[in-house]
Amino acid sequence: MSSSLWIAVLASALGTLLIRLLPLLWMQRRLERQDGDDGLEAMPQWLSLLGPLMIAALFGVSLMPVTPGAISWLATAIGVLATLAVWWYKRTLGWPVAAGVAAYGIVMMLLG
Repeated sequence: MSSSLWIAVLASALGTLLIRLLPLLWMQRRLERQDGDDGLEAMPQWLSLLGPLMIAALFGVSLMPVTPGAISWLATAIGVLATLAVWWYKRTLGWPVAAGVAAYGIVMMLLG
């Protein structure tokens, strides 16, 4: 592998570590200052919004096909509908994602 690829892998690994480690360290220090008040009251309100916001951002990015065209838009729409249908039935996270990816892949294989 080339050195630029290794640099990209290391930068991704470092970024992944930091986005997990920094909030953890920040929250530990905040809880220490709160004199043992480790309930939900100690958590700032904006921190509870980050998870849903990140999921919404990933969802929004994943809706745009890589190569926009009628088939890819159709596959995306069918994948989203399959994801929503399985989520409505199962109310979990894993199965709906698998169903959406499978539906997208099947449409792309059959029509693409």
